[in-house]
Amino acid sequence: MLVEYIPLLIALAVALIFGVTVVMASSLIGPQRPNREKTSTYESGMKPVGTVRERISVKYYLVAMFFIIFDLEVIFIYPWAVQFKKLFGQFGISVFISMFIFLFVLELGYLYAYKKGGFKWD
Repeated sequence: MLVEYIPLLIALAVALIFGVTVVMASSLIGPQRPNREKTSTYESGMKPVGTVRERISVKYYLVAMFFIIFDLEVIFIYPWAVQFKKLFGQFGISVFISMFIFLFVLELGYLYAYKKGGFKWD
């Protein structure tokens, strides 16, 4: 049974070796001329303003939460919807109920964000 995983392990080993080789080669072969401008902080082409310890608005985190919730929905619902007929024929109504529960939990995340004012774009 473990013989079936040998191609996967070989592919992972090749990917790991390739990644390490590329990173090492770039640090060995690439030009090494650091100066004040190259080592300075870069923020969208602008000079950074303020300190590192500055507080970030909660809305930033709420937008990130929206993205994660939407991303989870797409990742799990699309394959489920493509195979729905087959799954429904094999497992019955439990397939629909389990997805309904999943969506309900994700919608609780949207409700939380709504209550915190995440949908108010000022």
